[in-house]
Amino acid sequence: MTDKRLAVALQFRKAIELLVQAMPLDEAEALSIADLYEQWAADMQYKPGMIVKYGEDSNGDAVLYSVLTAHTSQSDWTPDKSASLFKRIGFTDSGIPLWVQPLGAADAYAKGDVVSYNGTVWISDVDANVWIPGVYGWSLKK
Repeated sequence: MTDKRLAVALQFRKAIELLVQAMPLDEAEALSIADLYEQWAADMQYKPGMIVKYGEDSNGDAVLYSVLTAHTSQSDWTPDKSASLFKRIGFTDSGIPLWVQPLGAADAYAKGDVVSYNGTVWISDVDANVWIPGVYGWSLKK
């Protein structure tokens, strides 16, 4: 890639990062475009409501965090270790994954998967579960 093309590609990437910060997305929508968010970095100004990516989950997908408190980041204040500054997107405060509509068989829920949906904790009763909790294939977790 030529230097000019690389410069344009980097500018385009930055424009996308700025655009996704300005879009009012819910958590499920943000997770669906997780790789478009800016990587967390030290010595940056962060404002409440901003979303950054930091690390990967067990599937290799980017993990997103919402900024809770305005601050200038420090190398030892990483999102995964600073609960007063960041909240992980896609999980309840107790660490239960929020239910997200699967796109198909590849990301469907397995039997035994536990999720939170509308403030209630559910467990999948079937493999390849693409149904909304409470409709079919889910039981309330006791």
